[in-house]
Amino acid sequence: MSQQTEEIVKLLKSKHLRVTPQRFAVYANLLAREDHPTAEQILNDVNKDVPRSSQATIYSSLQALRDVGLVREVLLDEGVCRYDANVELHHHFRCKVCGSIEDIPWERFQCLDTAQLRPGLTVDNYEVTVHGVCDRC
Repeated sequence: MSQQTEEIVKLLKSKHLRVTPQRFAVYANLLAREDHPTAEQILNDVNKDVPRSSQATIYSSLQALRDVGLVREVLLDEGVCRYDANVELHHHFRCKVCGSIEDIPWERFQCLDTAQLRPGLTVDNYEVTVHGVCDRC
């Protein structure tokens, strides 16, 4: 077993998740990418070689990973849920031409003053999404 495989298995077990082939494949797929895929994109990737996972299995794997804090949902388009294995605090850049999504380090917007919001609002956390055109477009 490779070191990365062992680390993923150990991490899943540390979160008290049963290590199923499908759950492992979903998490490994997310760890290997930075494009914030949809569940459908993950399903296509996981089933490229040998179709083994159903859409329901992918969704339940993503939900289990999200519930224990290994994956987060990212809502950058109306009605489209994307997934990210980077659960550290960070923001996003979304290219309006090609649709690519890129992480922005949390520190880039650390000066946001949530105290400027109207009285009565309590902020637990926030995430900034910057829209524009990437340098590839």
